This record gives sequence, C-alpha cells and structure tokens, in this order.
Amino acid sequence: MLRVGVCVSGGGTNLQAIIDRVQDGTLANVSLEVVVSNNRKAYALERARQNGIPAVALPPKDFESREEFHQAFLELLDSYKLDLIVLAGFLVILPPQMFPKYKNRVINIHPSLIPSFCGTGYYGLKVHEAALARGVKVTGATVHFVDEGTDSGPILLQKAVEVRPDDTPESLQRRVMEEAEWILLPRAIELIAAGRVQVKDGKAYIREEDK
Repeated sequence: MLRVGVCVSGGGTNLQAIIDRVQDGTLANVSLEVVVSNNRKAYALERARQNGIPAVALPPKDFESREEFHQAFLELLDSYKLDLIVLAGFLVILPPQMFPKYKNRVINIHPSLIPSFCGTGYYGLKVHEAALARGVKVTGATVHFVDEGTDSGPILLQKAVEVRPDDTPESLQRRVMEEAEWILLPRAIELIAAGRVQVKDGKAYIREEDK
C-alpha cells in the first residue's frame, strides 16, 4: 500500500481527482493519509474531511521564522510515514532539507508542457496568460519529480491540450485541468504504486506492464 500525502493551497480539484480514483478502485493500492494546506480557508481541507482524510492547516505566518515553519512542516509529513508526497497546487517553497530525505518521492503537477512556461513566477493563471500571450497552439500539463530547482525535476508524464482561438486564461486553465491535470496526476500515482517508475540520471522511466 502506497501511503500518500497531498499538499495543496487552494480549492483542491486535483486532490478531488485523486480521491475519485481511489474510490472507484483505479488507485487500489493507494492510501490517502493526510492533506496539508498552508491556507486555513483552502476548500481542499473540506474535501479531505468530507472523505475521511485527516486535514491539517499549517500556515507559515503562524511561525516566528521560516525555519520554524520548515521544521514543523517536515515533522508533520514525517509523522505520517509517507511513501509519496503529491504537490497539487501547493504555493509554498519546500524546506531544503526535504530533498535528500524524500528524494524521488515528491511529485508536482504543473499546468504547462515543461520546459515551456515554468520556473519562478509561473503558477496558476499566470501560466495560461503567458501561453496565450506567446500565441502557442498547444499547451498541456506535466507531472514531474520535485528537486531543489523550480519545475526542474525529472518529467514523469505529459499531456497536450489544444489552444483555441477564442480562449481566455480562465477557459484555458479549466480545459487543461479537465483534459490533462485530472488525468495525469492519478495516473502518475498509479504508476508509482505499481512500482513501474524509475528515476535514473535525471530522467524518469516507466517500465512496461508485466505480461
């Protein structure tokens, strides 16, 4: 059983996609152990509670220093003995000491086809605004492992989404979620739970399913 923790800052639509796949049996070997948010008002916490998942709010502003927040955040994650940490719209810089401890055990969903429109400053609606401003014809989403950089870890899965001439940042954001994010993130967890993912030399590989 893969013990999973999900970190999220907002509404938690990607979290809901994961919950749905656990409930319909697609993620049969996955246990959602905790949902953590830096925002007490995040609806993701309510989604967790409604589905019997422990929900913890841990706002950085509750701590006197960023170092104290980092320590509390790591202690919280460690307490659940997690095999995988999923960042599903988590707008917080992770503690540096987290990377050696959870190497290749943290994944993130990003709303573009990395390396396009990623890195510092590219999050949420800003990604789709930039894609439309550049005039790209195809965008999408990426699931990648998290390392010390910003959106720089090994890419696990990507899915393209067509950009329409009449798209707004809001309409494009919604379609990328529906057509890519909500599909890719549960699939990535499924592959990891099945032991089919290997990270080697900075790249992620998916082993073919056993015959």
